Amino acid sequence: MKKFSIKPKIYFNEGSMEFLKEIRGSCAFILSDAIMDKLGYLQKAVDYLESAQIRYEVFTDVKPEPDVLAVTMALEKYMATEADTIIALGGGSAMDTVKAMLYFLKKAMLAAGKPFHKPLFIAIPTTSGTGSEVTDFSVITVNGSKVALIDDLMAPDIAILDSTCIRHVPPQVIADTGIDALVHAIEAYVSTESTDCADALAEKAVQIIFQNLEELYRNADNKLARERIQRASCLAGMAFTNTNLGINHSLAHALGATFHLSHGRSNGLILTSVLEYNAGTPGRYDTTAAVKYASLAAVLGLPARTVREGNVNFLQAVQSLKRSIGIPDHIRSAGVDPQQFEAALDKMAALALADRCTPTNPRKPSKEDIIAMYQKSY
Repeated sequence: MKKFSIKPKIYFNEGSMEFLKEIRGSCAFILSDAIMDKLGYLQKAVDYLESAQIRYEVFTDVKPEPDVLAVTMALEKYMATEADTIIALGGGSAMDTVKAMLYFLKKAMLAAGKPFHKPLFIAIPTTSGTGSEVTDFSVITVNGSKVALIDDLMAPDIAILDSTCIRHVPPQVIADTGIDALVHAIEAYVSTESTDCADALAEKAVQIIFQNLEELYRNADNKLARERIQRASCLAGMAFTNTNLGINHSLAHALGATFHLSHGRSNGLILTSVLEYNAGTPGRYDTTAAVKYASLAAVLGLPARTVREGNVNFLQAVQSLKRSIGIPDHIRSAGVDPQQFEAALDKMAALALADRCTPTNPRKPSKEDIIAMYQKSY
């Protein structure tokens, strides 16, 4: 039995942060970072809360790629406020931190035999890629490895997609987060848990990303492209929170944690090899994933009269998009030392195989398969 649900209420387009004036509560805990403070977005959120006569506490010590210690520190600050609303204002790290806070807090309360009352959780993304504002996923670092937490309670209650909050994003981050959103959509589309509802969201996300990502990369002032990529990321997030992901993310989690590469960049470096693996035996294109990749080619208006033709054209389109936004073709181009890479292969493959994204991949990989994909990507 499969299910499909969309939890958060979503407000979007330029100026939508103004919704904060309408929330009800006694105190809000805002988790953000120093950059959001410097750019004035944090102050804007505070102004709206003040107009709603809501007390607030601000925490801006968000760590990139948060680990258990960083989450615990933020949780201690939140617990001292007794806030009934939590606002995550930032990129994936801010969202992941709040989600992990709620996850650990619930576990601790239940273990102590106490009731858990979830605060109102509002997510305001300042990058377009993670889709975290609508998902029940959180990725944190545990003992040097990235671990995916999945729990319904971590999904935000309200998502605010205010395109003014992503005007500051530099081209490299636009590229990395945009590819991350693309991988979310593709993996949701071919997941073993895919449904017609999720497929519709994934197809639209892929279409919007191909139409707008290169333009946004070259011209961040393009308001329409900025808003459309922000919405595409959200659509992809809604798709994969219902389907889970696949080995592209599993391999990227291990690669990024090992060599300190951004999550989006790691996904982009692995993408070609994973598409080829999931399509099946070279030249045959005899898998369910191959049929769906051909469908995505058709969505993009590419020739797909046969499954093989669709796969070839979709793969070429992906490679062309990556190059147009500066994503390297190979891991070595990202500065990873060959000897260090070879030495890390076995451990990375073991981590990827155990990753929570692996079970819903359309093909069931062996450890040897994963090592081969890493080597091909290098």
